[in-house]
Amino acid sequence: MARKPFGGYTVSFAKVKEMTLGEVFGTGAITPSEMTKRVWKVIKGHKLASK
Repeated sequence: MARKPFGGYTVSFAKVKEMTLGEVFGTGAITPSEMTKRVWKVIKGHKLASK
């Protein structure tokens, strides 16, 4: 049996229709690690992840 990617997590952004990339990442330069942190902040804040 094939292993589920990411430990079985699924993420659906269908609930977030009004958010732009600028709102998530801001307008300044950020590092890739900061990008990841901000994406997960949105995912957790809107409860978009499920197992």
